[in-house]
Amino acid sequence: MKKVNIGGVPEHFNLAWYLTLKNGEYKEQDINLRWHNYHGGTGAMCKALRSGEIDMAVILTEGVVKDIIDGNPSKIVQTFVESPLNWGIHVAADSSFKTMDDIKGKRAAISRFGSGSHLMAYINAKNNNWDLQKDLNFEVIKNLDGAIEGLTEGKADYFMWEKFTTKPIVDDGIFRRIANFPTPWPCFVIAVREEFIKNDEAALKSILNIINNTTIDFKLIPSIDKTIANRYGQELIDVQEWLSLTEWSQTLIQEETITNVQNQLFDLNIIPKKVDYLELVHKL
Repeated sequence: MKKVNIGGVPEHFNLAWYLTLKNGEYKEQDINLRWHNYHGGTGAMCKALRSGEIDMAVILTEGVVKDIIDGNPSKIVQTFVESPLNWGIHVAADSSFKTMDDIKGKRAAISRFGSGSHLMAYINAKNNNWDLQKDLNFEVIKNLDGAIEGLTEGKADYFMWEKFTTKPIVDDGIFRRIANFPTPWPCFVIAVREEFIKNDEAALKSILNIINNTTIDFKLIPSIDKTIANRYGQELIDVQEWLSLTEWSQTLIQEETITNVQNQLFDLNIIPKKVDYLELVHKL
């Protein structure tokens, strides 16, 4: 049986992987797929792809584009979630910050450099016409638990994370959300180490076929909203709103999307150069 390691965030976006694993669908294809949760998000998964700790990752588009350009030996093989990620911009519930102007120049909590929370802070700053040299400061907090501690204890001032994941923390009166910010591109892609693509393309195709057969009809799964609410500790009404906004994909990310991502990252000096589409993706 072929062992394959895959990483992702332990969030509702990835429930389809859990369901297909629970059903034993990969083992039926002689594949031992092992899921690894990365609470540190995209930056942690990029590191794991580089080291060979995982073969595949369900990862934020902008983060893996940056890391492949920086030398990560991986390629994007598919868009996983076509819709944008809805980032919430959060502050401590008892803080004095109320608006975007209030957090200009303050400390952004980020999981790590190169993470989505780091890169999106730049794009948010650009959209608000901030000075990228003076108005962005960062405090590394590793994960969501670290953000709770960091904002509560005043080590950082604001934190950007997917708004439905953080909604229970807002509801509990720990965070207060002052704004929303959707990504200007599809949020999650599937990235795979080049070595694995070269040596195990048949297994990779089987894995993608299985997950795509589930995501294409994901919203039609009976009581899927209740399953998500129970598993991830969310309110049913919030899950239903999230489902209405979220669209999965079963196809390769488009060249124009990659161009848009690279243009914005380059303009922000996050990447040193722009590369050809085929340096970032692999067509199966």
